[in-house]
Amino acid sequence: MRVARFYAPGDIRLEDIAEPVVAAGEVKIRVRNCSTCGTDVKISRSGHPNMTPPQVMGHEIAGEIVDVGEGVDGWSVGDRVQVIAAIPDGTCRECVAGHFSVCENQLSIGYQFPGGFAEFMIVPREVLRVDGLNRIPAGLGFAEASLAEPLACVLNGQELAGVGEGDTVVVIGSGPIGCLHVRLARARGAVRIILIDLNAERLKIAAELVHPDVAIASDSQDPVQAVLDATGGRGADVVITAAASSTAQEQGLRMLARRGRLSLFGGLPKDNPTITIDSNLVHYRELMIVGVNGSSPAHNRQALDLIASGRVPVTDLITHRLPLGDILDAIEIVARGEGIKVTIEPWR
Repeated sequence: MRVARFYAPGDIRLEDIAEPVVAAGEVKIRVRNCSTCGTDVKISRSGHPNMTPPQVMGHEIAGEIVDVGEGVDGWSVGDRVQVIAAIPDGTCRECVAGHFSVCENQLSIGYQFPGGFAEFMIVPREVLRVDGLNRIPAGLGFAEASLAEPLACVLNGQELAGVGEGDTVVVIGSGPIGCLHVRLARARGAVRIILIDLNAERLKIAAELVHPDVAIASDSQDPVQAVLDATGGRGADVVITAAASSTAQEQGLRMLARRGRLSLFGGLPKDNPTITIDSNLVHYRELMIVGVNGSSPAHNRQALDLIASGRVPVTDLITHRLPLGDILDAIEIVARGEGIKVTIEPWR
């Protein structure tokens, strides 16, 4: 079978390898869609400390079961499934407390286990053990189902930030994650959504799809003042930084209304992870800053339901559908910020 394997930064190879054989406690799937994300770009350029090369990449996965290992109940050949990316152990202190996204012993598809940029993939017993294989609802396509994984992360972030009825929400970053944040915030009852991006052209493309109430191009105006102007000087209830930008995080704090919440959704580069904040602003306005790290298996199931029900539409966010042989082009499209969501179809 054909796979895309990471060997080193700048060295991703399309290879033909032996088709995997299912073992006890596992299932084998035919990968129908594996969508790409910014993490794939980071891995391609810098590697990842948790990944031991060579490794098959790809973690936004949907497909159909083609074989079921001994001891696996409830699954059959032909079942259409979506696979979680982050795998909690289910037994550590954080998992027992219900905090699965910050599991102390978390493993990941595409890092410790071969990922979905492949024609076939084994779903390991570790995934099945935490109920991380999800049935795709009838009528939902594989491409759309593959977006349940990033939407699950977005859902976790909005739950932590308390996005809800009547909120004014600012999303900084108009890439695929930013677009999902806009649509989920609307589904959760936000009444005013402001989308900001430094790239005016990308912002225009995103705004035409997800229809924020206000779109602010921060390359040509002060985004903090623009948010204050758009909210009558009050500021936003929630600001979500869906971009790996320290400037966005620092500006986001200054956009908040009293008792506002800043969600640091986009992580910063490991060699420059610090920001400067006005502590008195946090103190006197009773502001809250929350982090976000992935999602839980339950978030993936909820995300599938949100997509299947139409509450969070995603079909129009998929701007590129490419065969596995074009994986390097797909990663570069993501890196350049062209389009919104790029999905790989290994059997195309």
